[in-house]
Amino acid sequence: MEKRCVLLVTLVCTSLALTLLVVQWRHIRSVTVELMDLERRVRALQKGQEWWNEGVCCPSGTCCGVWESPRFGSSRGKRDLSSLGKIRQKRQTERRSFLHLIPASAHSNDERDLTVLTWALGQSQGVGLQASGETITVVTEGNYFIYSQVLYKDATWVMGHMITKRLKGAETKLMKCLKSMPSNDSVNTCYTAGVHFLESGSVLELSIPRKSAELILVAHATFLGIFSI
Repeated sequence: MEKRCVLLVTLVCTSLALTLLVVQWRHIRSVTVELMDLERRVRALQKGQEWWNEGVCCPSGTCCGVWESPRFGSSRGKRDLSSLGKIRQKRQTERRSFLHLIPASAHSNDERDLTVLTWALGQSQGVGLQASGETITVVTEGNYFIYSQVLYKDATWVMGHMITKRLKGAETKLMKCLKSMPSNDSVNTCYTAGVHFLESGSVLELSIPRKSAELILVAHATFLGIFSI
């Protein structure tokens, strides 16, 4: 009887030990699988970093083609960005040429019965337009918005001005402006504006169709401007 009890206890202990060993083995196997998976992920990340640094295509083909990762801190990157900025600025400047002219003086042309203004440069941008004395020369053809205003101080009951275009010997009147002068105070402005297509080589001039016209030559009231659109 005593031997049976000892044998039974031995079997129970052995069974418990085997059970513990099985549980421990399963735990170790689970941990081992997790470690292997973690190691695989770390290797994949390291390999991906090498592909990024070296600029090599990944096996999936999602980044095919040899390329160089941007190094914005490098002097080459700064030069490239600087060059790109200059190119963009140049394109904008060429595309958006404009002139704003202010009056310098006025004189009569007796042969043509005109009063012609000489202009000074107020503001400018681009190379598509050139101002010289009494005229504006169009270098780059295109559509342009033209505006002008003249301040008159003349007793004549109607005053005004016109903008003409000369091209290859032909003269075309682009715009006219007429304004009635008040009887009690002979001071008034006349403003006009419009959009015109101008060919390269066109020469623009603002004139008053009356010699010895009385004008007030101040920059905020008498001006001529043009810009590309």
